[in-house]
Amino acid sequence: MNTGGESAELRQFREKWKKEVRHRRELEEQLVQQHGVRAEPSQHKPSSPETHPRSHASPHAVPSGTEAKPPTKSSFSQGTSQKTLHTSHSPLSGSIARAVEIYRSAVQHEQESDLDDALRLYRQAFRLDPDVDRAYFKEEQRLQQPGRATASVGHKKTLSTSKGEGVQRTTQPAEGKESVHTNGILSKVLEKFPNVLTFEPEDDREGVPINVIPGELLLYILRNLDTTTLEHFATVSRKARVLSLDPLLWRDFVYLAYKPPQIPEAITVEAIVDGYGSDYRQTYIEHPRLRLDGVYIAVCHYVRRGLSENAWVNVNHLITYHRYLRFFPDGQVLSLLANGEYQPPLVIPMLKPSLCMKGFYVGDWRLEGSTVLISNLVEQHSHTTHAVPIAHPSHHNHVPQPTRYHFQMTLTLRSKPLGRWNKLDFVSYESVNIEDGEVMPLPLKHERPFWFSKVRSWQGY
Repeated sequence: MNTGGESAELRQFREKWKKEVRHRRELEEQLVQQHGVRAEPSQHKPSSPETHPRSHASPHAVPSGTEAKPPTKSSFSQGTSQKTLHTSHSPLSGSIARAVEIYRSAVQHEQESDLDDALRLYRQAFRLDPDVDRAYFKEEQRLQQPGRATASVGHKKTLSTSKGEGVQRTTQPAEGKESVHTNGILSKVLEKFPNVLTFEPEDDREGVPINVIPGELLLYILRNLDTTTLEHFATVSRKARVLSLDPLLWRDFVYLAYKPPQIPEAITVEAIVDGYGSDYRQTYIEHPRLRLDGVYIAVCHYVRRGLSENAWVNVNHLITYHRYLRFFPDGQVLSLLANGEYQPPLVIPMLKPSLCMKGFYVGDWRLEGSTVLISNLVEQHSHTTHAVPIAHPSHHNHVPQPTRYHFQMTLTLRSKPLGRWNKLDFVSYESVNIEDGEVMPLPLKHERPFWFSKVRSWQGY
């Protein structure tokens, strides 16, 4: 009984589905016939006496299949009757003209948030011509005004973020700042982007809910990301890349990162940004800054001769040690010299101001250009080893020894690749006598550059 009931329900479902499919096909055929009638004038128009001289007016006219520039937003916002008039002057003919008309209707439905009809029309247009999107963009480019072709990259960005006036006000300051990059690689890439950008699904059968979110709300969400996550988001699509270039996002990063001791107190952030054409993103990438969200590690080696009972055998030992530098936003720096027994996975979690370990120093740092100056490095182990309660009878005679020397370093900050700021090269390492101020340089024979290693649990600002 249950099997018979299920079979009857299945048959009813199939009949309803078939009726729906037939109904959709009839609607599609009617739509194709309607657009075919509208496109017929474009088939016979070139043979008329009025349009025939126009085809020979320019001996260097480019065929309709060779241009590749995107349309402007003003072309998309025109009415249906006006678009029909444009089509009558189009050199397209046959199935291409019908496909372009259907594609234009799909664009209009998409702008009206009618995604189901838009998707159906897109599929129908691509069935008529696989290259209908290119033909549509070329046709719109041919019909647009001459002045639109010289629009700035910043203007394109403003139009693509959202339709609302609020987003245009938010991204309006980017117009003057984006024009600085006319010679940059990224600017050349942005010039090839279409003016209407959307997030596209990986699977055509699935929707894209993120397209419903307004552009200003997306920018508000992106302001909560760090630079690494923001750049990863920018690789998702063209619209994501344009959103990630908003100057408000990078302005926050610049003001968080560039403050004393990252920059001298006499220099303002505005002066630094002006040196990079008022581009906050370029400032953050190209201006030197020490990374605070990790530790700089130098792996050093040297060979030490060993002892052997056999005179014919030479024994050499390869000694490995590590230097660690951790910088804090308040100008404090931690320096640790550890032998090979203490590997970085063991040392990094302990690298805090409260560390009690031989070879551990605490000092001050500041950044001048690309030069890192570290001073007043004092070994903390000398104080902590003698910090024993006086009440203990066996340690009454131990008195903390005063510090006679402190150390200072000079390093050069480098970036490989650009924007990482992940390398520190030793320039000098000196000891300073506190009593008379005598400075003694220390040999740097075995020292190696520091390389940055990010620690997720450490804050970067």
